[in-house]
Order: sequence, then C-alpha cells, then structure tokens
Amino acid sequence: MAKGKSKLIIRNASFKDVKEIHELSLKVYTEMPPDSMDVVRAQINNYPEGHFVAEYEGKIVGYCSTIKVPEKIALGKHTWRGATGGGYGSTHDSKGEYLYGVDIFVDPDYRGLKIGERFYKERKRLCKYHRLKGIVFAGRMPLLAKRIKKVGSVENYIEQVKAKKIRDPVLTFQIRNGFEIIGILKDYLPIDRNSLGYAAHMIWKNPDYVESTVSTSTPSTKMPQNVRVATVQYHQRKINSFEDFKTIFTYFVDVASDYQCDFVVFPELFTMQLLSIENEPMRPHESMDKLTSYTNDLRELFSDTAIKYNVNIIAGSHPVKMDKNEIQNICFICLRDGSVYEQSKIHVTPNEKYWWNVSGGNKVSAIDTDCGPIGVLICYDIQFPEICRHLVDQGANILFVPYMTEERHGYNRIRYCAQARAIENQCYVVMSGNVGNLPRVHNMDINYAQSCIITPCDFPFARDGIASDTTPNVETIAIADISLENLFHARNAGTVQNLKDRRHELYGVAWHKKY
Repeated sequence: MAKGKSKLIIRNASFKDVKEIHELSLKVYTEMPPDSMDVVRAQINNYPEGHFVAEYEGKIVGYCSTIKVPEKIALGKHTWRGATGGGYGSTHDSKGEYLYGVDIFVDPDYRGLKIGERFYKERKRLCKYHRLKGIVFAGRMPLLAKRIKKVGSVENYIEQVKAKKIRDPVLTFQIRNGFEIIGILKDYLPIDRNSLGYAAHMIWKNPDYVESTVSTSTPSTKMPQNVRVATVQYHQRKINSFEDFKTIFTYFVDVASDYQCDFVVFPELFTMQLLSIENEPMRPHESMDKLTSYTNDLRELFSDTAIKYNVNIIAGSHPVKMDKNEIQNICFICLRDGSVYEQSKIHVTPNEKYWWNVSGGNKVSAIDTDCGPIGVLICYDIQFPEICRHLVDQGANILFVPYMTEERHGYNRIRYCAQARAIENQCYVVMSGNVGNLPRVHNMDINYAQSCIITPCDFPFARDGIASDTTPNVETIAIADISLENLFHARNAGTVQNLKDRRHELYGVAWHKKY
C-alpha cells in the first residue's frame, strides 16, 4: 500500500524559507512592525535547532522562533529587546538552562489546524532532548487596552483570565498548553499598544529535568570546526586582454584550491586592471562606466571558477550599473555550490562619489555558506561599527574586507578598524588589498596594501590577533586556518565576552531602510 504524503508538517526552518516567513509576518502583524528578512535569517543563524515552520501542502503557514538563555535572564525581570537582542536572537546562549520563546505566528487562514499547539510540542520536545529546566516566554495580552478600565489593573486582568472570567486569545491558550504565569513584565514591548507594553511572564517546567544533566553543549551547527581562508594581495599591472586577467585570477584561485582553502578573497576594484587593455587615459567617471561593460563576463568567470576549483570566492568588487544608470561598487560572492550573492558597498568616500559618480547600496546581509554565515564589507564600510554589528547579529562569524588604499594613512584606517571590529564582535576579519600601479587609470595610479587575517584577542587565538599577514606592497597570498570552535568558546567563556555582555535593554542597532 502506497504511503500518503503528509499535508501538514512541522520542520526546522532553513534559509530558503526566509522570504516566505517574512511575507507571512507581513500578513500577520498588521498593527506592529513585522520581522525583516535579515532578522529572520539572524534567528535561524543564531540557533538553527530552535526555529520551526509549519508547512501545509508545500506552503509555509506558521513560524516559531526559540533561543536558549541563562536562568538569570529567563526568570528575572527583562524586556523583549534585552532578552532577544532586538529580535535577532543574538542573545542565544548555548549553555543556557531555559528555552526562551521569541515569537510564534500563524497564517490567519489556517488557524483551525492547531498549529500553535504543534509548535509548543516541538519546543517541549527540544527542551526535554537537551535536558533543560523549562521554557519561558512573555505572553501578550491583546485585549488589555480594551478592558483595562473595566478590570482596573493588569493584575486583575490576569487573575480574571486565570479564573476563566475573561478569555484572552493568547494567555488562555498558553495556560491550556501547560504554562503558568509567574509575574508581570512592565515595558516589555512598548510598541505593543494593545497590551499597553505589558506581558505575562510565563513558564513551563520540564518534568524530566534532573539537576546533574544540564546541557553544556556547544552551539548546534553543521559548520566545520576549522575553516581555511586565503587572502590575495593582488598586483595591478598592465594586461593586454580579458584572457590575461582570467589567467591571473584563475592562478590565484588554483593556488587556494591546491591548499584546500574554503575561501579565497580578492581586493576591492581589482578588476580596474581591465582598463589597461586599451591603456588610454579616461576621465574617472568614464572609466567606471567602461568597467560596467565587463560585468556579465566577470560574474560568469567568478561563478564558473568557484565551482571548478571547489572554493568559495569573495570576488573583491566591481562597478555595476543598476536601475536608472546608477553605478554601485559591488562584491560578487560566488560559492562553490554555484550560488551567487551580491553585496554593495554601503558607504562611498567623498572622492568616489565626486570623481566616479558611484552610489552607496542600502542593504547588508549575512550570507549562508557551507562554512557558516559570513559578511562582506567593502573598504570604507569597515570603519562603521554599526553595520559590522548588524552582520554579526545576523550570525556572521567571518567578515571579508576587500579594500583599496593609495598610501599608508588610508591603509591604517582600514587595518585598525578591522582589528577593532574583530575584538568588538569576537569574529574573524579577512582583508585583501591591491598593490602595484596603473599609471593611466585616474584614482588608481598607486596602491598600498598589507593583507591579513585578523582574530579576536584572547588566549585561543594568535598572540597579536593576527593569524597571518603579508609583506607590504608585494604580490602574494596569505593562508590561515581559523577555528570556529575557538570563536564560539571565546564568545561563551572567554576572558571577556563582548557579545554576551551587551546591554540590549539600553542600546542596539536598528536597520531603518526597508527593502
């Protein structure tokens, strides 16, 4: 007898679900801001095990977001921002004793299928599997604003819900699913006007919990423990054809592949070498416009080479013509599975804006790879701490920085900021710069670089926070193994724990641009 295909399944969320989850949140949250795709991606990155979707006949109709937190957060007074890192789940603690419910929402057209109940069963199963103490979350009270005058206080409202004199669509459901109210959280989510900013502090205690079996596992992840990265210090010199460029580019990828590297990164605008083919002086904005004509050929070259040599390529950056003839400085991230991502330079320098007519992008997102989430920040972008933190909040462990600087002052700005970002965010930063000269190319006639692979500064890492670097101003390649296991250990139990010790209830990074 043939086995029938399940119509409704609950499964772990994956990155291919991000867009559909976001679109569902737009449908559900009509009175509060929905989660952006970056937030959803960050939640899954930070704790893949704790995030679920309900899929009905191939369509996502519900989403459940969960993290682990320490007991002092779970049972203490807290806010939504403080407990969840502003919704990103960056407060996830692999050694936390409690699961914390960040969010659950269900498509209103499918609310008769007990999807919420199924999500709670998955959370309870996860809690028991990891032998945690229980599950904690803050329950909304969507009818509180309408009934506050009648009941007199939040405390009376909750007591009447518990006594079944008032039916609250959230609290009544939670109580029926075995949760108990242990307190009231004031100013938990101020934008929740229906709940007047309040939330009911709720708990489910794991009946199978035994004190000696608390989980101390490291982050659940499919990422490798070690990642090998290569940074190319690329020499700018005259070439005679696109084939010349292809030969040089492929040579470095081949070297990285021979050393079994997982990533190889090239410098910012290393493709400007193509302007030397005709070797005619051009005005700066004309040179940018000329380079855009190579975009399709370069994208194909980068992607095909990544697949052929089985290495993830961070292809520096290249000017790309966008809508309305706007030019942006874009990095192609070509993964060895054939997928291609783009990351625009967000901040353009005054010279780039004036001479090249280049515009900044408006989106920076972590990219999922077979070695875990990464981020790309092009040159000047590394000097802005907010977008680095935004990427790390999304789960990025390695930041790649293609850069181009003319002399040492500019280089030092990039280098010192990169080292600061590695310490602030307890992440790896990989820099790649140009050397050599293109005398007939305006604004790229000279170059200075010392490419490097930077680590946080703590005992598991290199003494000076440098895993590998190059001799300044010579064409070469630097390679290093970086340990994700050491990174997670430092974040959770290092001498200092910058990410863990942030005061989310006081400050945070908010991305305002909608896309």
